[in-house]
Amino acid sequence: MSRKSTMSRVEVDVLVCGMGPNGPSWLIVDCDEKAGGLAGTDTTPEGFLYDVGGHVIFSHYKYFDDCIDEALPKTDDWYTHQRISYVRYKGEWVPYPFQNNISMCPKDDQVRFIEGLIDAALEARVSNTRPKDFDEWILRNTGVGIADAFMRPYNYKVWAVPTTDMQCQWLGERVAAPNVKLVTSNVIQGKTAGNWGPNATFRFPARDGTGGIWTAVAKTLPDEKKRFSKKGAIKAVNADRKEVLMEDGTIIAYKRFINTMSVDQLAERMGDEQLEEWCDELYYSSTHVIGVGVRGSRPERIGDKCWLYFPEDNCPFYRATIFSNYSPYNQPQDDVKLPTTQLANGSSPSSTDAKAGPYWSIMLEVSQSTKKPVDEENLLKDCIQGLVNTDMLKPEDEIVSTYARKFEHGYPTPSLERDGALKKILPYLQEKGIYSRGRFGSWKYEVGNQDHSFMLGVEAVDSIVNGSVELTLNYPDFVNGRVNSERRLVDGAQIFAKEAPQAKNVVTARRMTGGKAELGGRAENAARATLNGVNGTAT
Repeated sequence: MSRKSTMSRVEVDVLVCGMGPNGPSWLIVDCDEKAGGLAGTDTTPEGFLYDVGGHVIFSHYKYFDDCIDEALPKTDDWYTHQRISYVRYKGEWVPYPFQNNISMCPKDDQVRFIEGLIDAALEARVSNTRPKDFDEWILRNTGVGIADAFMRPYNYKVWAVPTTDMQCQWLGERVAAPNVKLVTSNVIQGKTAGNWGPNATFRFPARDGTGGIWTAVAKTLPDEKKRFSKKGAIKAVNADRKEVLMEDGTIIAYKRFINTMSVDQLAERMGDEQLEEWCDELYYSSTHVIGVGVRGSRPERIGDKCWLYFPEDNCPFYRATIFSNYSPYNQPQDDVKLPTTQLANGSSPSSTDAKAGPYWSIMLEVSQSTKKPVDEENLLKDCIQGLVNTDMLKPEDEIVSTYARKFEHGYPTPSLERDGALKKILPYLQEKGIYSRGRFGSWKYEVGNQDHSFMLGVEAVDSIVNGSVELTLNYPDFVNGRVNSERRLVDGAQIFAKEAPQAKNVVTARRMTGGKAELGGRAENAARATLNGVNGTAT
């Protein structure tokens, strides 16, 4: 990395690519105009809000809760919702998770599904090996009937790779394994299963979408400590000299570097051929977020649904979120006048005069990869037609706003090769003083939600400052299987009030292209670590 006399130079103990640990001497650099990254929110010219995919707040960590509650402390800053989710199957809505609610499927399918569940249970009793991939896990847990009807097609639409190309060590709490006795009993009695999973109850910000959380966190930081936009773009990383070159010519020298940009892009900026070769073993999918703003009162067929799953091929999207149900401020108020741009059937409206609301909105997610191509040019049109095909929209519904954005790095795929690659990549970087963390920094989907990504940064700094074990990175099943309440915000501040020497000089920076990391953190009297490199998309 060459130097010129016009370059400015900064020397720090810890450099963080991703708005991270904060201490007495620090600076935050972010290539985006505002905080958020993959947990950001966009607003259309008409006033409809759309998150970068389906984000809701449910947490495994009390410390994470403390931090966002500090940023948005008022009761009216939040809405709390009970998850109401369904799977669209053969023209009907089956409660989520599908495999626990086959009692709502046609009788012929119920018989086929139960036969598969029984066969799978019998085989599991005599099996003495672990599933070799996600597809085998599916067959062992749900049987071939549910696998072919839902699990295989839906997961292909989500991950953009066949289930045979995915490992199953990541699953944990992510996928519900059906209870054969309970499923059979519910079929006989015509009952549905109760809510399952960690997000059965969730919170959502009242205003400004999920991105509003991280914008609020950013506002707790002094302006002189923040550099956004072009000033925050990292051009190159020289790991041998422990220097980062910024696009504006500034050189930042570091002792430790916490990275939350995607590790493949880090390898490119390092110019490290060995690292790039290992990163070629990692796989990811892109995410298209599509938004549709509609005039009229929310239809009864939509009701208070939250998000919905679509395994069938009559629509390109795998998930739809009724984003207007999360907050009344996610769409224009009723008195705002907007023209109709088109009808849902693609035809032109009879009048283009601006008219008042009310309005409601739908947010869609579509995956893309080399193994699942997408017709990007016609994707918006195809998605609107898919909404008609699935009875989400009627042909005559008035569309007043549309939104479309592609996020190149959407989901870090838990591929068969992933763990082998990470066992080479992460230690190699750490030997060079680089801690790669976050949704795409450490490439572990099972700890890639907002709370996980946040705590990956907290624990990375704890490790540097105090030698602490990074539980979230190294023990995902442990942190996902419990409420992690040992660390609280006030306790963290007290611990770091001792001002460990390594934490006295901290600069924080954020990934530079595409906004794949997200903000977390504010200044306290001593170093406090919050690093967020989430989803997303994906989530």
